[in-house]
Amino acid sequence: MQNFLIFAILILGFIITFQIARASEFVSVIRGEEKTRKQSNKINGALLLVFLILGLFGVYWTHHTLGDKILKIGTSASDHGRLVDNMMLYTIIATGIVFFATQILLFWYSFKYQESDKRTAYYFPHNNKLELLWTVVPAIVLTILIGFGLVYWYRITGAAPKDAMQVEITASQFKWEFRYPGKDGIFGKKYYKNIDEAHDNPLGQIWDDEANHDDIFLPAGQALHLVVNKPVKLIIGSKDVIHSVGLPHFRLKMDAVPGTPTTLWFTPIKTTKQMAEETGNSKFVYEIACDQMCGQGHTGMRGEIVVETQEEFDQWMASQKPKYVQMKEDAAPAPAAAPAAKDSTGAAAVKDSAAKKDITAK
Repeated sequence: MQNFLIFAILILGFIITFQIARASEFVSVIRGEEKTRKQSNKINGALLLVFLILGLFGVYWTHHTLGDKILKIGTSASDHGRLVDNMMLYTIIATGIVFFATQILLFWYSFKYQESDKRTAYYFPHNNKLELLWTVVPAIVLTILIGFGLVYWYRITGAAPKDAMQVEITASQFKWEFRYPGKDGIFGKKYYKNIDEAHDNPLGQIWDDEANHDDIFLPAGQALHLVVNKPVKLIIGSKDVIHSVGLPHFRLKMDAVPGTPTTLWFTPIKTTKQMAEETGNSKFVYEIACDQMCGQGHTGMRGEIVVETQEEFDQWMASQKPKYVQMKEDAAPAPAAAPAAKDSTGAAAVKDSAAKKDITAK
């Protein structure tokens, strides 16, 4: 029924449009086609000029009122993010100049050079200088932009430094889980068939591998901790569908693909406290957003990152307990309760004097 109504509305709209067009033709015939055309040109020319003015004012107004609600160029919190901001700035400058020049001229010429009995149109089919100008100049500008892009792209996607900190990020509907290598600096092996949430093995770690015994696991809901001015390499994976690690404040993103680990590296350059002061938001946190539609809970798939000094990170890390140790402690039997002390008659000794009196009275 709903599809039928939609179809009926579309047909009705077509009929109305067709009837309006026919009515316009009849009016043109009655009033004179040439007179009607000239009058329409004046109206359209004035409307185009009004549209230009209102459009430019709208660009200014939206920037003025909503400018503080977007990520501004130059506020990136990573070294790679600065490169991304630079590319965005160069692109906006180049395309912005072209946009404003062409749009202002387009609408102004539409108004100024509308049909007039006092002016004869001049037609020219070919102009070598003009064609060379609008071909060569855009080609040079685009080549420069592409050159910057390639240089920055290879910096961003190149190999991480050898001393980079490594963190594993695992996505699943609809949460993020993290793992740090232990003191040995090596991630323990894992196998997807070992994933067992019920038996406290959410990543499928192979416990026979000793490298797993000191790995630090952070479940969903805990924040990822990074060190300021220290490169970090993220090893990204997924347990179910395709997700995407989006780091808006660092200007980076990378897909999380099931069965195919991906990597991403960068260097945080501002601590969480510094960003809180810079933004004026005392509750500021770096966000991990899922940038790939992954199901009904996609919009709530959010993680947090804490960027701190090396000393703060070391203190936090010292408070963490390896997943293997936690499992051993949970599986260990509870210690037996100490036997109660006995008096000379074999009855349990009662230390509280009031309790002794109560027992004697009974």
